[in-house]
Amino acid sequence: MTDQLTVVEFDDNEAVAEAMAGLDEAGSTRGGLFRRAGAAAGGLGVAAAIVPGFLGGTANAREGGSKKEDIKILNFALTLEYLEAAFYAEAVNRGVYSGSVLNFAQVVASHEATHVATLKSVLGSKAVAKPSFDFKGTTKKWSTFLRTAKVLEDTGVAAYQGQAPRIHQNAVLGPAAAILAVEARHAAWVRDLLYAGKSVKPAPEAFSTPHSMSAILAAVKKTGFIKS
Repeated sequence: MTDQLTVVEFDDNEAVAEAMAGLDEAGSTRGGLFRRAGAAAGGLGVAAAIVPGFLGGTANAREGGSKKEDIKILNFALTLEYLEAAFYAEAVNRGVYSGSVLNFAQVVASHEATHVATLKSVLGSKAVAKPSFDFKGTTKKWSTFLRTAKVLEDTGVAAYQGQAPRIHQNAVLGPAAAILAVEARHAAWVRDLLYAGKSVKPAPEAFSTPHSMSAILAAVKKTGFIKS
């Protein structure tokens, strides 16, 4: 069984690609995903109250990048968190899991909901609207749920890792790094559940490979999970 970053399938509506291109300045979910860039400072105080050590002792900017790019990166991250939060919420609401799988679903659902709340607080009025989702029945059985969870967690890790060096403001880098660490733990946890008794390691490699924003968006598009 491969451990490479893959996607489940589908989606022809190019919702994520259109959003990435910022095709609609009117503010729709599809077209306005990364529109109207600006400073995130207005929401930083709220996020500092949610995430201990959010400001990391400094609000200084890092070399390279810009506040405009930070907004784009944060909305990119928020879209992925919306996706994960909705996926785990649907899984929990199914009421068909038990034992360790149910525990995993409940804990991660809570984490992802907190990630969404935190990123929205940082972005304030700049936050992209939540899309609608269709998870194609992947949450109906624990086996497909875990396999899909693995794909989503791997995608999240690769996405945050790919964007971390591009973040301009230290006040943004801190929570992004904190979320990345938790997503990596989720990825190991789901592997442990999925491959129990098999020869696949929960932490397969010594180093994790980052992926670009365009690669992640293409992968998410192919899932067909984002409807609009």
